[in-house]
Amino acid sequence: MFSFKKQIVLILAIFWIAGSLVAQTLPAQTTTANLKTPGPEASDTAKPTDTAKLAEVVPAGYIVGDSDIIRVNVWKEPEVSQTVVVRTDGNISLPLINEVKVSGMTPLQIQDMVAEKLKGFLNSPQVTVTVIEIRSKRAFITGEIARPGTYSLNAQTTVLQLIAQAGGFTPFAKRDSIIVLRTEDGRQSRLKFKYKEVVQGKKSEQNIALHPGDTVVVP
Repeated sequence: MFSFKKQIVLILAIFWIAGSLVAQTLPAQTTTANLKTPGPEASDTAKPTDTAKLAEVVPAGYIVGDSDIIRVNVWKEPEVSQTVVVRTDGNISLPLINEVKVSGMTPLQIQDMVAEKLKGFLNSPQVTVTVIEIRSKRAFITGEIARPGTYSLNAQTTVLQLIAQAGGFTPFAKRDSIIVLRTEDGRQSRLKFKYKEVVQGKKSEQNIALHPGDTVVVP
């Protein structure tokens, strides 16, 4: 009899322990379920819907130059619409009208010219020209600078402004030994830029407006 009672107590104890474990496991499972990553539907809505490269912001009257990338869009004519690079000869190639010289013109001038040439092939062509990427007007900065690299000269940019765009100096920069390398008529010149004197207003003439192709060297 004693042995039978012990067996009953043992069985009850096992059931009680099992019930406690189940009660502890259920909340943990619920919490884990609540922390699951969103399903495919939620992920899709978080993704950008338009991955196309946006047109670069250019000032009014910007003059298109060699190597610039432009978009020529003809309304309701996808076969004629093109994204093209301005070649070194200043020309682009478009369907129907072939070679067109665009270097030295504004986007508005280009779209008027293209629309006029397309009138021989299309009825009332509506043309829009946008600059996708400026490559013809760029300056370079290298050396002890936070973000060395190539920067577009969308508007008049001075040495001081380019340094600011590039994130400023590193702790090791020799601020009074900066030079600007400029090539004109096949000859390279070295223009001095002493940062401390410029910001103090003593050598403001050294804060020159950069030309396309200039390289600012921060030793």
